[in-house]
Amino acid sequence: MPYIDEIPPDAATGAAAREYDKAMRRAGRVWHIVSIMSPNGEVMRDSMRFYGTLMFGDSPLTRSQREMIAVVTSQINECVY
Repeated sequence: MPYIDEIPPDAATGAAAREYDKAMRRAGRVWHIVSIMSPNGEVMRDSMRFYGTLMFGDSPLTRSQREMIAVVTSQINECVY
């Protein structure tokens, strides 16, 4: 498995720190898929915004259908998160 240096929440600054704060408010924790983007706070911010649009924005798919697509895609790709 590849290794990615992550910036811990207590050492993050700028956009990464703001995204860590949002993650804690949203989920009560920071998931690894979020923390691996911490070296580039702008990417972290934009990725989370994109995720929010995909999962919560206007769509002909229900929220449950979107979650099912994400689960099946992760399973096919052998992702464990």
